[in-house]
Amino acid sequence: MNRRGFLTGSVGTVFSAAAVAASGARRPSPKHLKAVLFDAFPLFDPRVVVTLAERLYAEKAALLMQAWRTRQFEYQWLRVLGNRYVDFMEATEDSLTFAARQTRVDLGSEERKELMSAYVNLQVWPDTHDVLPRLRELGVALGILSNMTAETLESGLMSANLRGLFAHVLSTDRVRSFKPDRAAYQLGVDVLGLEREEVLFVAFAGWDVAGATWFGYPTYWLNRLGAVPEELGVSPEGTGSDLRSLLSFLQARAA
Repeated sequence: MNRRGFLTGSVGTVFSAAAVAASGARRPSPKHLKAVLFDAFPLFDPRVVVTLAERLYAEKAALLMQAWRTRQFEYQWLRVLGNRYVDFMEATEDSLTFAARQTRVDLGSEERKELMSAYVNLQVWPDTHDVLPRLRELGVALGILSNMTAETLESGLMSANLRGLFAHVLSTDRVRSFKPDRAAYQLGVDVLGLEREEVLFVAFAGWDVAGATWFGYPTYWLNRLGAVPEELGVSPEGTGSDLRSLLSFLQARAA
């Protein structure tokens, strides 16, 4: 499996789409947008994790990454459903331990440390520095709503000299849950003090598009890796492969 396959592959079947949709799915009516909430990965490039795994494990990296990616999501969602919450980093490390055992990869302490530290040292995508200030010029507040820990998000933004562009940096750890739980998306509404229809949610993954749309956010899928759309009964209001496409979408909507 290549990098794209790992990053856009299966995210598990822990949640029933019908059950989540039944909890309040609706299509937002058009409203003036006052804020844009990003998932972390439209801004931060996660491919460094795959690159590191390939350096450490060569031909075994693909199997390790597939198992790790799948369990990473499943462990988060299972813990929410089972009321046994741990934060993103702990769930990620637990899933790495399982994946290494399942794929019979020798995961020593140094390899474990390197792979986990990759999440703490994510770099932003090349277009981020150029486009984010232009989004702010449209008069919308910018924020992040991510399953990652607040420490990781803040560290990444500070390293990239981007923290000052964001009014709010929100980790779902604050509500001890993970997207697509409605409580996770509600965090954005509560902190921003806006109606959900006034907040555009920018997702990296197709399942996050579905979760945010079910909640009631207008959504934009920043599909950087060309993933196949999920079959979950909803679609975003816009789709593009980079931040410039998002800028054009917002400019057209404001016209």
